[in-house]
Amino acid sequence: MIDPHSLADRRDDILDSCRKRGVTVDIDALAALHGEVTALVTEQNETNRQRNEHQKAGKRKMSDAEREAHVTKGRAFKEDLAAIEERLRAAQTRFDEALASVPNLTHPDVPEGGEENFAVLAEGKPTSFDFEPVDHLAICDKWDLVDFESAARVAGQKFYYLKNEAALLEVALQRFALDVLLEEQFTPVVTPDLARPDVVRGLGFNPKGEETQIYSIEGHELCLVGTAEITLGGLYADHIFDEGDLPLRLAGISHCFRTEAGAHGRESRGLYRVHQFTKTEMFVFCRPEDSEAQHAELRRIEEKIFDALEVPYRVIDVAAGDLGSPAYRKFDLEAWMPGRGEGGDWGEITSTSNCTDYQARRLKIRFRREGGKKNELVHTLNGTAISNARAILALLENHQQADGSVHIPQALQPYMGRDRIGPR
Repeated sequence: MIDPHSLADRRDDILDSCRKRGVTVDIDALAALHGEVTALVTEQNETNRQRNEHQKAGKRKMSDAEREAHVTKGRAFKEDLAAIEERLRAAQTRFDEALASVPNLTHPDVPEGGEENFAVLAEGKPTSFDFEPVDHLAICDKWDLVDFESAARVAGQKFYYLKNEAALLEVALQRFALDVLLEEQFTPVVTPDLARPDVVRGLGFNPKGEETQIYSIEGHELCLVGTAEITLGGLYADHIFDEGDLPLRLAGISHCFRTEAGAHGRESRGLYRVHQFTKTEMFVFCRPEDSEAQHAELRRIEEKIFDALEVPYRVIDVAAGDLGSPAYRKFDLEAWMPGRGEGGDWGEITSTSNCTDYQARRLKIRFRREGGKKNELVHTLNGTAISNARAILALLENHQQADGSVHIPQALQPYMGRDRIGPR
């Protein structure tokens, strides 16, 4: 969440950011709620001070009448404090819920507009073929790589079984991503696939409501995570880093679960939009002054990975109206997918976001500078190393051959133990 004090200090900046994102927020009403909370905290502190003085005065010698009056006044202080605390809890809850609806500020260079108003920062050359390419569904059918029908009977639509070389690709991509990230000084972490709702909310995701992409476990205060960003961020909730520990780079491996409500159409077919997939996620905790450089680093690593996989891509600067609430700025890598649309198109394959202190504030993740006395909030960043389902799609479609086989890029061959998918 944003800094509550910025409601007054940066009112115009917040309003401008909300306007760019297409979010309507009553900042003045929110500031008034914050004032109510602040006033109640002041009243609570003053009442506690008076009560403490009253208790100290009770140590002197008193007559029975004075003692009775003292006890009566003590009970009144206790009742007053209970009433103030109840009002404070209610006001704090109202304020926290309202503040959660305010998105992060936006980077000055973020393009204005909605989903289609992104800026292209770099663009590769789409794969060319001397034959008519097919989509990944046809390739999967030819070589018995994915079984959607059986998965639909077992788990429902948009689930799948990976078979044969596709199962090997799943494991190979995970290990390849880890090896790249180990070279880049990331610490590997296998995370839980579940998290408590307060952790999910702390990272800026909504575990409830019609628009949620989060599965909640009925009868348990747990949610299936849509990304290891949730579990990696939650790992250091309420933690204070030493400055020398930063930046901390984590490589998280988890299954990801998303409801994908409302996701239909040709472009969402097959492996592009599914309910479950494996992902290797990058997550960074750093000092505020380092977060833009770390963001550029995450983008560089994503490009390094897909250059090695020989998959053409473009890099886009996501427009303000398409940013999630925590993101200050977000870059997407969109891979060329020959089977997408009519004649091929770009499709998102990774993203990386700088969330500044938006997530750290709610999760209370801080650091102390060397020689400093005051704790500061860290900045958090996340980035997809490899999202396996979409990576498999892009590899199959871009590396298909005229005879129907699929070339395995050299970077993956040591992990696959073969250089092609074809007749067995």
